Amino acid sequence: MTYWKEILQNSVSKPAALARHFNIDINALEPACASFPMRINSYYLGLIQSVNDPIWKQAVPDPREVNDSICIADPLGEEKLSPVPNLVHKYPDRVLLLIANECAMYCRFCTRKRKVGTAAMQISEKSIENGIDYIRRNPQIREVLISGGDPLLFSDRKLDSLLSRLRSIPSLEVIRIGSRVPCTLPMRVTEELVNVLKKHHPLYINTHFNHPRELTREAAKACAMLADGGIPLGCQTVLLKGVNDNAETLKKLFLGLLRMRVKPYYLFQGDLTRGTNHFRTHTSCGIKIMRQLIGNISGMAIPTFALDGPGGKGKIPLTPEYIVSSGKELSFHNYRGELCTYPENGDPV
Repeated sequence: MTYWKEILQNSVSKPAALARHFNIDINALEPACASFPMRINSYYLGLIQSVNDPIWKQAVPDPREVNDSICIADPLGEEKLSPVPNLVHKYPDRVLLLIANECAMYCRFCTRKRKVGTAAMQISEKSIENGIDYIRRNPQIREVLISGGDPLLFSDRKLDSLLSRLRSIPSLEVIRIGSRVPCTLPMRVTEELVNVLKKHHPLYINTHFNHPRELTREAAKACAMLADGGIPLGCQTVLLKGVNDNAETLKKLFLGLLRMRVKPYYLFQGDLTRGTNHFRTHTSCGIKIMRQLIGNISGMAIPTFALDGPGGKGKIPLTPEYIVSSGKELSFHNYRGELCTYPENGDPV
């Protein structure tokens, strides 16, 4: 058995097993764990320093997950936007193809926690082939995002086969993979995996780090191997109450990601996913953080703060207000709060 599979096999999936490592009330965690599965592999478990620290909150069930009367099971309307099972066609020229129903660690804030890691997410070779066929039959689709679950839990051979079939579609230009493996199981990234991925350029990976303590030596090595393989890396961070909802934490995270050759891509406002309401911040929190970051750190380290519209309405950028007025000249505040003007040329379009 390969090293990364051993780590995955040594995962904590029951509160009783977690109690061997931490002093916890097993009974308090049982209902949430029964409703939404827990998996914390031994690598990610080792990042937890104490109960309720930022790593713990992302990985360990919370009793509040089963008392969420605000949020809904499918906040992004993925099921109604699914012309074939496990494929979501929200935007005209790109689709989301779900190929895996497991992750290396089950994030407590997951958008698809209604089904990832459970029997509710039925994925088979037939469903994957039907998704590929849908892409082939719709030539307006030029980009596919492969997600799940985590696609990088596939074997190298199986992943190569999938990517080859997608690459055989003439109208498909870009392949993206959404994976938290570089963060939660970085030893999965091997030379053999990179050799498979780089055969299928243009290929991009959007990964997911939420806290500076996830930027470990192992994670840096995994990202370096992928970057050296010519794979552009972006990070989709989620704004989480009690985890990263302050400018100093996100500053360290975003600058650290740049050092690892990962471009901060999106900072997402929390989705309205049932069982995650305790993670949600007011949108003003994220807007305030962005105002504190813009201009004070490199623009390369600044992601787009966005909300994924409920019901499948798409991503909406949420930005601080800088414009004061417009007419013959534009009046605005800069990042320091100084009033500036810019003479316009002609009439508004």
